[in-house]
Amino acid sequence: MRKASRRKPADWALEVFDKAPFATLSLVRPDATPYGIPVSLVRKDALTFYFHCASEGEKLDCIRFCPIVSISAVSRCSPKFEEEKCNFTEYYNSAVAIGRAEFVEDDAEKTEALRLLCSRFLPSRMDRFPEAIARSLSITTVIRITLSEPPVGKAKP
Repeated sequence: MRKASRRKPADWALEVFDKAPFATLSLVRPDATPYGIPVSLVRKDALTFYFHCASEGEKLDCIRFCPIVSISAVSRCSPKFEEEKCNFTEYYNSAVAIGRAEFVEDDAEKTEALRLLCSRFLPSRMDRFPEAIARSLSITTVIRITLSEPPVGKAKP
């Protein structure tokens, strides 16, 4: 694992999550088979992540069945052919974390989570955030993932 001299490995892994364009959410279906889906994820602090979705669907059924989830992300992926070694390789930064997913019911927390998501993915359009929240807060599901252990990351520089 690559890490800066003064940073903890968990801090480096959290940076990978912050830079990744999306994360893969891994869940367990009610029939005990695996289910993975990409989500737009945002981090509130070292233990808390959020994503939003429609009010019904397979991922929500999975969370109700088993709220323990895994999230993984890749923030850099650069395939390369190393001529001198005659070798195909991939340079990457990746992270994985395990946590508990919960439905956010409090409107203030939902709004905060959606503000974080919008600020991360469309910061130039935050002027429209109040209008969007007024229109869609009641029909938007927000999920909080609270990490149960520090995230880990790997890199091939």
